[in-house]
Amino acid sequence: MSPSNPELSQPPLRVVVATSNLGKVVEFEEALSGLGWQLEPLGDYSLPEETGSTYAENAMIKAAAASLHTGLPALADDSGLEVAALGGEPGLYSARFGNRKDDHERNLYLLERTRNVQDRRAKFISVLVLAYPDGHIEEYRGEVDGQLLEGPRGVGGFGYDPLFGLPDGRSMAQLSLEEKRAVGHRGKAFDALKKAHAHGLPPRPTGSKVN
Repeated sequence: MSPSNPELSQPPLRVVVATSNLGKVVEFEEALSGLGWQLEPLGDYSLPEETGSTYAENAMIKAAAASLHTGLPALADDSGLEVAALGGEPGLYSARFGNRKDDHERNLYLLERTRNVQDRRAKFISVLVLAYPDGHIEEYRGEVDGQLLEGPRGVGGFGYDPLFGLPDGRSMAQLSLEEKRAVGHRGKAFDALKKAHAHGLPPRPTGSKVN
């Protein structure tokens, strides 16, 4: 009789997604399929305010709070658009740029701020943090370089996707969901996490970081 494989008898790792948005939980489930993790919504717990000075700090604030509250590993992300001609704006404030109320208004404001600007370089950045109850933190980063378009293209995606031009001439909003996962900043961050945990890697020592 052959010895049993202990990995086959282990229950799936329960991981909380630090958000009250069920749509984001579904997005995380799809992005991390294959790891065998059981992703769960955070519920009614109110996350602390994002007061960090970097994407990683903001994601860590959310993930660490959710992990401490639930006693489970927790995932959180933070992302933004950085425009070279604006000194990296909107950056950390991408979701509330110019105090505009929605994506459409923020896109109009961004176009207004960059009218007649020659340097159109821009990049999307996403940082994904996995926090454990013992204080251990893992950080995964994804970036994609592009150009700020002079007007929106495409009807897919969300946020600044219609204004973000890729090297092939399309905007992020013109990509299929599969293409966006393959080349987008969030997809790259998720891929880095999946690669690190592809073989069931154990948690690193408390306080260590994986880039």
